Amino acid sequence: MKKLIGPFTQILPLTGLPLKGALKDEQLHIIANGGVLFDDGLIIEVGDFEELRKANPFIQIEEVQSPQVLLPGFIDCHTHICFGGNRAKDYAMRIAGKTYLEIAKAGGGIWDTVTQTRAADEAMLVETLVQRANRHLAEGVTTIEVKSGYGLSITEELKQLRAIKTASAQTKAKLVPTCLAAHMVPKDYEGSQAGYLQHVVDDLLPVIKRENLANRVDIFIEESAINTKNALIYLNKAKQMGFDITVHADQFTTGGSAVAVEVDAVSADHLEASGEHEIDLLADSNIVAVTLPGASMGLGMPYAPARKLLNAGACLAIASDWNPGSAPMGDLLMQAAVMSASEKLSAAEVFAGLTYRAASALKMEGGILAPGMPADMQAYPCADYREILYYQGKLKPAKVWVGGDK
Repeated sequence: MKKLIGPFTQILPLTGLPLKGALKDEQLHIIANGGVLFDDGLIIEVGDFEELRKANPFIQIEEVQSPQVLLPGFIDCHTHICFGGNRAKDYAMRIAGKTYLEIAKAGGGIWDTVTQTRAADEAMLVETLVQRANRHLAEGVTTIEVKSGYGLSITEELKQLRAIKTASAQTKAKLVPTCLAAHMVPKDYEGSQAGYLQHVVDDLLPVIKRENLANRVDIFIEESAINTKNALIYLNKAKQMGFDITVHADQFTTGGSAVAVEVDAVSADHLEASGEHEIDLLADSNIVAVTLPGASMGLGMPYAPARKLLNAGACLAIASDWNPGSAPMGDLLMQAAVMSASEKLSAAEVFAGLTYRAASALKMEGGILAPGMPADMQAYPCADYREILYYQGKLKPAKVWVGGDK
């Protein structure tokens, strides 16, 4: 049944904006006293509320009483929220001055989460994942990419991916699974880095395809994780099998973004170490540059060069990297708002990076309020869209809709 929601003090449909490059707030199309007409989860029309009401006299109406600003639902295109346990011990050591390697030698790091995730059964992973997804949803995030990568064996990676698939039916948030079996070489694997990656290609990726558990493959490219030579071989094989490619690139050292460009990845994520050469490479490609301010906050590192990437003409998305180690907070809006102050990003650039540009990083439609698009929306209790970033994440949505359903 058709339904009309409104009137909203302001609607920012985020339509008519370019996919790449810098944006000014003056480019934002703002609909005053607007409404959204939708049916069967898809938007039919966005426009003046009273005009839509008069043109559709026999429809269901959800009236908005107080001042509210409507945006598309946020799309978090990089998370690791399927995991067991936590790494509070790591964080305490980090803020006390210990290095990444010192923490790993003390039993922390990614392998600590692998151990805790392996110890959790699939039902527990589903339960905690749904809890995290629902928190994200309440904060306006309607689509969430979720990686594996804390199993690091055929059995355990499949357990994670199956948990993600099960959880997707238990939350209104839309979950997009990604296989990150190439997070690192597991400590209990008796063989070379190249051998482990071939093992994944031979024994894991075909099962993922057969069970339709994911159509995306990710890899962590660092000398301490997977080197560029082996990454190229692995990613080309995964691509030949029909997987879309995304890359953890340039977090601590460069090299990953060049690999991403060479394999025509959908996105290159992190980029904290990217320099002018890497910025130009990404800007000259069709790759989405995904910045992860939560990781910078959690690790005490500089942000990725978001301003330079935009000025160079790149497509910039902003994601949370929500994970138990380097980015445990998971508050996407707060992270984006705080980074925007440091990197001098306009409100238009931030909202684009959280919506339609993030959708591009997942090769999906959405992130705008337009006819034919999903009615994934969020309304903030304010009269001016500029208040949303002004409060640096403390202003949360009053209502969130997925497919028009609250």
